[in-house]
Amino acid sequence: MKNICASVGVFPTQGEKKVEEEEEGEIEEEEYHPMENEMIFCLEEAPEFRISAVGKWCENSAGKVIGDAETYFRHIMTGQRCESVRDCFSGWSEQNEKTSEQWETLCRRIEELDNINEYICDEEKVEV
Repeated sequence: MKNICASVGVFPTQGEKKVEEEEEGEIEEEEYHPMENEMIFCLEEAPEFRISAVGKWCENSAGKVIGDAETYFRHIMTGQRCESVRDCFSGWSEQNEKTSEQWETLCRRIEELDNINEYICDEEKVEV
């Protein structure tokens, strides 16, 4: 079993939008709520090694997800959006060989996760 821990907080973003659904020939307006979740991946054996991931999606008033979730990682130094976990280290390098190995281990374990988008959006804690 790999050792990655993650903590999560799900919170709705501000604002409400409308989406139209067709039911039996009628068009009905339905409210949906933009949602956002930030998750921190860290090594269980060394929690100071952390990488943040963000998930954004919309839910209708019944709590069903509308469309696909958008997920991305945050750069470890700048906080900018990164499309892959490896992009989180662009323009940054660790001088210490042992520390570099820890970051590499964390990246590899995150990349090996199945259904990572679901973890980023749904889970409160992940240990794999």
